[in-house]
Amino acid sequence: MLERLLDAIPPVRGKRGRPRRRPEKLHADKGYRSRKNQRVLRARRIKSRIARPGIESSERLGRHRWVVERTIAWTNQMRRLIIRYERRDDIYDGLHRLGCALICFNFLKHMF
Repeated sequence: MLERLLDAIPPVRGKRGRPRRRPEKLHADKGYRSRKNQRVLRARRIKSRIARPGIESSERLGRHRWVVERTIAWTNQMRRLIIRYERRDDIYDGLHRLGCALICFNFLKHMF
């Protein structure tokens, strides 16, 4: 799954020049620690920061992961998105995008 996820990343626009097709660094928890995943990351020249089981605690990675977990928690406040009731992908995708737009709107509303 990690390989398919990395292949699905769209180009990252940034500074002038050709857009990047891959991230520079990957943060993951201990579940992603395998030789196959390490080979996949090394072949794509992506630095990995994956906790080693029995050696490192996952608390150090928590500093970067809280943004993702917070956003997932905000998405779970939309009850319709917690459990997928829709059979059609396009309807579920539309509801998910609407939920993300509402999250962004509320976030921006509190900033200003």
